[in-house]
Amino acid sequence: MVAVAAVAVMSTMAATGSQAPGQAPDKPTVRYTEYGIPHIIASNWEGLGTGYGYAAAKDNVCTLADTYLMVNAQRSRYLGPDGKASPGEHQNTTTNLNSDMYFQRMNDDRVVERLIDQPAPDGPEPEVKEAIRGYVQGYNRYLAETGVNNISDPACRGAAWVRPITELDVYRHAHAEIIMGSADVLLNGQVNAAPMGASAAAPPASSATETATKIRDAMAVSRQQSMGSNALAVGSQGVSGGTSMLLANPHFPWQGKNRMWQSQLTIPGKINVSGASLLGFPAVNIGHNDDVAWSHTVATVAPFGLFDVQVDPLNPTNYLVDGTWQPMTSQQVGVDVLNADGSVGRVTRTLWSTRYGPITTQILTVPLPWVVSAHAVRDVNMHNLRALNTWFHLDQAKDVHDVVDILETTEGVPFFNTVASDRKGNALYADIQATPNITDEHAQSCLTLTGQQLFNQTLRLPNVPPVSIFDGKRSECDWPDDPNAVAPGLLDPRKQPRLIRNDFVGNANDSAWLANPEQPLSFPRVMGDTATPRSLRTQELILTARNRINGTDGLPGRGFTPESMRQLLFADNSRAADLALNATVAMCRSVPFGLILVDGQLVNVSEACPILAAWKDHNFTADSRGSWLFENYWAFLLNNQSIEKLPWRVPFDPKDPVHTPNSLDSGSSAVRDAFGRAVIALRNAGIPLNAPLSDIQKITRNGEQIPIHGAISELGVLNVITPGSVDGKLDITFGSSFVQQVRFTAEGPPQASSVLAYSQSANPNSPHYADQTRLFSAGQWVTERFTEEQIAASPALEVKVLD
Repeated sequence: MVAVAAVAVMSTMAATGSQAPGQAPDKPTVRYTEYGIPHIIASNWEGLGTGYGYAAAKDNVCTLADTYLMVNAQRSRYLGPDGKASPGEHQNTTTNLNSDMYFQRMNDDRVVERLIDQPAPDGPEPEVKEAIRGYVQGYNRYLAETGVNNISDPACRGAAWVRPITELDVYRHAHAEIIMGSADVLLNGQVNAAPMGASAAAPPASSATETATKIRDAMAVSRQQSMGSNALAVGSQGVSGGTSMLLANPHFPWQGKNRMWQSQLTIPGKINVSGASLLGFPAVNIGHNDDVAWSHTVATVAPFGLFDVQVDPLNPTNYLVDGTWQPMTSQQVGVDVLNADGSVGRVTRTLWSTRYGPITTQILTVPLPWVVSAHAVRDVNMHNLRALNTWFHLDQAKDVHDVVDILETTEGVPFFNTVASDRKGNALYADIQATPNITDEHAQSCLTLTGQQLFNQTLRLPNVPPVSIFDGKRSECDWPDDPNAVAPGLLDPRKQPRLIRNDFVGNANDSAWLANPEQPLSFPRVMGDTATPRSLRTQELILTARNRINGTDGLPGRGFTPESMRQLLFADNSRAADLALNATVAMCRSVPFGLILVDGQLVNVSEACPILAAWKDHNFTADSRGSWLFENYWAFLLNNQSIEKLPWRVPFDPKDPVHTPNSLDSGSSAVRDAFGRAVIALRNAGIPLNAPLSDIQKITRNGEQIPIHGAISELGVLNVITPGSVDGKLDITFGSSFVQQVRFTAEGPPQASSVLAYSQSANPNSPHYADQTRLFSAGQWVTERFTEEQIAASPALEVKVLD
């Protein structure tokens, strides 16, 4: 028997490249299983980082190198100043030159270096530093082994900007991700801020209400067009078999630095975690360990605030605080730029700051003229590297109470909610994050007139963060320090909402109010709204969860199983169609002679009526017919409005927020007009009104067309898919990315399945460029391999020992 056991141990070592279960290997080891998923095992944090860095570079070296180019403010030097950059959530939101000015300013100020040097919790903890040290070694090893000229990805093969990295590069990248919630909103205004010259014509004065409305509307549009997420945690009373479950469904970009990447990270006896992270983070941001599963959703907290400072009309770089004129701080920021003739020049700008932060003259597309006053920005995450500590601790959490403690003691999560379940049968929702210390009392004391309008208006729109504009003339209006907060200017974490239940909690990017409608939450207004309409996606998540737990969804039994959890997402049901399709069909059938007048043109819509009437399941699956017609109609009907603005017969009722508003007015001229415009749009595009979704919503990978199921968020479809143009071609700009379902039982390993919708690699020459995308297209999932035995049993197993 001893000999048999020895043979078994040796076989495991040979197959997995690791020691026997419970023991660490001598060298960092990467075990690849199906779809190129790396299972990285090491004896210490540095070795774990080495394995992660090597494997991440192997799949996505060009994306990573491009990111390091950005955070080092060198895009203009190598790619030209007029090219497009993506420093925030969205793609191509600014120029390379503006992006470089933004990051060079921070680099000149040594923002990241100073954070690294601080002790924890403000600075990175020792294991974080060790893992990042190893990550750099792994990345550089891959680059040295491969050679820049031999990189298989044509996006950066032979590029002069691909180089070995340093630890500072990685920390700068991490910091850029942490502050990205404000970058798209404020970057362009900060790097172009300048007072209007004495001879310049002052812009027409806008009332406080007009300015607030413009900012609110711009924030609403930006929110609709940016990344989001769903997450559902189900406790012991909501599952059928097992103790709890979690569905993670972030809606992240399909291109660029915000792609997610899947891995398992193991140090025997210390950590064993599986899931995905933003590319280049040697940790798991969304995933599970042996006892806890968690995900994040984009929250409704604005991670920044504005301060309106009165300026001296004769010297507009002086501003008034507490009755005293103070000079702004000027900073000369310069970057190298590639000129059209191939030479390298230098561009320098003067950027301005106040005691509150940098001056901005723009928020999204809304100008904030620097005339009688200027607007300064305070970013709650500018001095936040704590998020790294947060995720390293979450990777080792033991239950949801441990998760709450980690969130409170680090306050590092940037602009995200956390949803989690544990082996004990608990389901957690928590919006505990880096939040400006703006209590309701402080807001009412310090908001300017425009700030009051904006703060109150914003709170009447679902999903839109409440933006504050404070009176900068009074130093007392700065965010105060709270003794219970981790860092200056942060809100006391104990005032931030959380909920633990044994049935379910969830979030779909609305505020914390209805994490579970049976127990509505209250919280400071800076964190979001209450008693306002919920998005259709929030309604869909709550109704689907409630019906499955109660057994009222038409499926056998009660409570969630892995199969029904997966079906919840990939059913692609549209809440908008549930609410409005019948009324829309009735309108279509009632139109005299089937004709609708649109812009003086009679449009025959009679062909469309039976098509929509036959779309009975309301699903946006690949084979659905009529769904694309409905999506276009719904987009015209919404016209960038919030859902409660549509012509409903039954208005929103805060006492019944999951079912109201409802009953679309089929006699509304807005309904007829939107429908007629949708029919025109499809005909002009040469798309049959009954075309299956697979004929339209598809992407091309190496010449192969892959249909993509799902739909835009506004349709109330959980599986969000947002098509758009990428490099002049139809693609998915953002939507379901890393999708994971996890079930815990009283004993045994977690049972999980996942799919990375855009696959592990952005390299078109990688075998893992589109393999999971095909799975996603077919509605299929990868069964996770978590234990050493499961990994060793993979028929696709490949081992790389980094000796």
